[in-house]
Amino acid sequence: MAKINFGGVEENVVKREEFPVSKALEVLKDETIAIIGYGVQGPAQALNMKDNGFKVIIGQAPEFKEDWDKAIKDGWVPGKTLFPIEEAAEKGTIIQYLVSDAAQRAVWPQLKPHLKEGDALYFSHGFSVTYKDQTGVIPPENIDVILVAPKGSGASVRTNFLAGTGINSSYAIFQDYTGRAEERTLAVGIAIGSGYLFPTTFEQEVYSDLTGERGVLMGALAGMIEAQYKVLRGHGHSPSEAFNETVEELTQSLIRLVDQNGMDWMYANCSATAQRGALDWRHQFREAVLPVFEKLYESVKTGKETKRVLDATGHPDYKADLEIELKEMRESELWQAGAAVRALRPDSK
Repeated sequence: MAKINFGGVEENVVKREEFPVSKALEVLKDETIAIIGYGVQGPAQALNMKDNGFKVIIGQAPEFKEDWDKAIKDGWVPGKTLFPIEEAAEKGTIIQYLVSDAAQRAVWPQLKPHLKEGDALYFSHGFSVTYKDQTGVIPPENIDVILVAPKGSGASVRTNFLAGTGINSSYAIFQDYTGRAEERTLAVGIAIGSGYLFPTTFEQEVYSDLTGERGVLMGALAGMIEAQYKVLRGHGHSPSEAFNETVEELTQSLIRLVDQNGMDWMYANCSATAQRGALDWRHQFREAVLPVFEKLYESVKTGKETKRVLDATGHPDYKADLEIELKEMRESELWQAGAAVRALRPDSK
């Protein structure tokens, strides 16, 4: 492991240079990796490992035809590398449990009997184990229980892998039965194409992940965009102007500068007027939203958020209800303006 200084705090990270794919292949040479679920993370992690030369099979319920057919389209062969969930779990020695959080609760009674002594049960989210009182997912004591959580969507995991860059992942050991849990975890983390790996715990992973998704990454971002757009439109600005000043400049210019060299570098490469205003108003926004983030974190930690998630996503009409909410967003003036702006980009044809 390499010690890296993060703003004055030293952390251990594992880089691909010190744990290359060749080492991961040696560690996992006798393992069969069974991916359970071919939905969001499953395809990316499975295809990346397959491309890296690891022995991978897919476990997917055939009755979920869309995901089953997608697996076949991606090159997995029924009866050879694609199986029903129970059969794949029986064949695997590392079982990557990558169905949705709600589905993990539902599928667990079906999966658990096929976990054999010495197997590794792998998660990409600490949800089910951390909130076991709500999910009922309590792993047996005679297996390793491990986690690698890519810091991005399944699409990003695959795209970054194909680009040769990888995506950063956290990793954790919940239970080390074999004495090999850590090397197995790191090997799989490298196998799926992680740029580098940093340690966490199952609890810390899910607390930070749920807070981030509801906060800066998605919830807060969408809410702030909607608020600024509404103010600009309310003061007579056109949809095009309001969208460009709220979204387009953020996504097409400024956030890319932050990605390259940090927030200060982005500020340094903007006008003096923008710099001064942003530096002054930054403090007001921070103090305004800090109580909301504290409330959010407490809701995550106490399990209120997970209860809401499980209640909603476990409902048989969830997908239909979700589409209603997404349709409302998609058809709002804000995002209709966005569609028109994107169509005007030079590379949109």
